[in-house]
Amino acid sequence: MNTAFEPLKKTTRHFLPADFKVTNWEALLPYFEDLKSRAINSAADLDKWLKDASEVEAVISEDASWRQINMTCDTTKPEYEEAFTYFCMEIEPKMKPYFFDLNQMLLASPYLDQLDKSIYYPFLRSVENSVKLYRKENVALQAELSVLAQQYGVISSKMSVAIDGNEYTLQQAAKFLQSPDRGLRERVFRAVAARRLQDKDQLNELFDKLLALRLQVAKNAGFDNYRDYKFRELGRFDYAPEDCFAFHAAIREHIMPLQAMLIKNRQQRLGLDQMKPWDTDAEPEGTKPLRPFETGSELTDKAITVFNDLRPYFGGCLDTMLDMHRLDLESRKGKAPGGYNCPLAETGVPFIFMNAAGTIGDVITMMHEGGHAIHSFLSHDLPLSALKEYPMEIAELASMSMELFSMEHWDVFFKDEKELHRAQLEELERIISVLPWIATIDKFQHWLYTNPGHSVKEREDEWMAILKEFSSGITDWTGFEDYRQNFWQKQLHLYEVPFYYIEYGIAQLGAIAMWRQYRQNKQQALDNYMKALSLGNTKTLNELYAAAGIKFDFSTGYVKELGAFVKDRLAEAGVK
Repeated sequence: MNTAFEPLKKTTRHFLPADFKVTNWEALLPYFEDLKSRAINSAADLDKWLKDASEVEAVISEDASWRQINMTCDTTKPEYEEAFTYFCMEIEPKMKPYFFDLNQMLLASPYLDQLDKSIYYPFLRSVENSVKLYRKENVALQAELSVLAQQYGVISSKMSVAIDGNEYTLQQAAKFLQSPDRGLRERVFRAVAARRLQDKDQLNELFDKLLALRLQVAKNAGFDNYRDYKFRELGRFDYAPEDCFAFHAAIREHIMPLQAMLIKNRQQRLGLDQMKPWDTDAEPEGTKPLRPFETGSELTDKAITVFNDLRPYFGGCLDTMLDMHRLDLESRKGKAPGGYNCPLAETGVPFIFMNAAGTIGDVITMMHEGGHAIHSFLSHDLPLSALKEYPMEIAELASMSMELFSMEHWDVFFKDEKELHRAQLEELERIISVLPWIATIDKFQHWLYTNPGHSVKEREDEWMAILKEFSSGITDWTGFEDYRQNFWQKQLHLYEVPFYYIEYGIAQLGAIAMWRQYRQNKQQALDNYMKALSLGNTKTLNELYAAAGIKFDFSTGYVKELGAFVKDRLAEAGVK
C-alpha cells in the first residue's frame, strides 16, 4: 500500500457555479428544482443526477459546518450564533422536503438496479430508511431541536472557576486534578462541582424541552418512543437494543474488575486510606504532573512528528490541516467545550477543534481527532458525498485505534522514559474507565427515552441506580451527593447528539482488537486500517470491520477475550 501523502484535490464543481455561496434559500432553490424536474432516461443520466445532487449536498454541508465551527470557536459573537440559527431555521427546513422528493425519485428510478451494489448498498439502504422515516411535520421540530441543543454549549462555555486568584475554564481547571497537592485538588474539585451545580436547574429545564420535542418527533413518525425512532434514524441496521444490553452486561462482568484493580493500584500509589473523587487522576507527592506541551502550536508540531513516525501519510494529513488553518486547539474563555473533527465535504480537509490545556488527556484527544481526520482524507475520493458519511462505529474505530497505535511514539512528548510509561499507563487506565462510563450513559439513555414524562426526581433516582451499577464503590463521594445526582449533565452527547455514545464502546473494543493486531504485525495492521477507512460508507459494519482485520462483535465472550489482552498489557506495565 502507498504510504506517501498526496495532496487532496478540492471536489470540482460541474453543476453549481464555482463562486456560488450559500446565502439563503432563494439562491439554492433553482438547483433543487432542476434536480427534482430532471428527466432520467438512462443509467448515465442517473449517474450524472446523483453526482449533481451530491455536489449540492457537499456545498451545503461545508457551509453549515463552517457556521457551527465559527460558533463553537467563539460563542461571544452573536453573529456566529445568528448565522447558525438562520441555517437551521430558514434554510434546512426548506431543503428537507426536496431531499425527500429526490430520495423518492432515486428509489423509483428504473435504472436503480444498474448501480453497483457492492458500493452503493449501504447508501441505498439509508436512502430507503430516510424515506420511510420522513414526516413533513417533523421538519420544523428538528430545526428547533438543532437550535435548542446548541444552547448546551452556550451555557457550558460560560462556566469558569477562580483558582488562587486566576480564572480558568472548567477544561483548564481539570489539569489541577492531576496535581500531587491533595489540598489543591480538593479545592479545584469543590469549585468545579459548585459551578456546575449553579446551572443544574437551567440544564434540567433545557433537557426537559429536548425530551418533549424528541418524543413528538418519534410519535409523528409512528414510534412509541424516541429510542426506537433514533435507532432507525441512526441507521443501526447491524445491531439492536438487545445487543446494547449484552454490551452493558459484558462490561460489568469483564471490564469492571479491571477498573477496580486500577483504582486500587492508584490508591496504593497515593498511600491513601480512602479515595475521594479528587484523587482519581492524581499522582503521589513528589511526582510532577505530566506536561507534554505548553502551547497549541507545540501540540501540533509534536502530533505531526508522531503521525509521521507511524506513517508519512498520517503526518501529511496534519501538515495540510496546519497549512490550511484547520486547527483550533487551545482552551480559552468564550470557546465551547469539548473536541471534534469536522469533515468538510467539498474541500476534503477537515477541521479539528479542542480545548487543550497542556495535559496527557489533550495528547490523547489530539491522537483521537487526528484519527478522525485521516478517515476524512482517506475517504475523500469516493464519488458521492453520501459514500463518505460512514457509520459512527467505524468513525470511532479510526480515532480510538490511532490513540493506541501512536502510544509507542509518544517519546516526542515525554523524553523521560518513566514519564512515557506513565502516559501509556494513563491511556490504558482511560480505556478501562471509559467503558463502564459508556455503559452507564447508554443504559441511562435507554431509560430516558422509554420512560417519557418522568420527573426530574425520577431521572435523578434512575441515574444514581445505573451509576451505582457501573461504579466500583471504592471512591467515597460523601458530601457530593447532589453533584453526583446531576453528574450526567456534563455529558454533552445527551443534549446535542442523543444515543450517539454506544458507538464509542463498540469502537473501543474494536480498537483494542486493532492494537492486538498491531502488536503482532504493525505494517499489516496499518494497511488494514487504511483499507477499511478508505471504504467510507460503501460496506456494512461487519464488512468494514472485516476489512480492518477484526470482528464486529461485543458479546460477552469477545469482551472477555479482549479484557484478558488488556490485563496482560497492564501486567507488563506493573499493574496486577
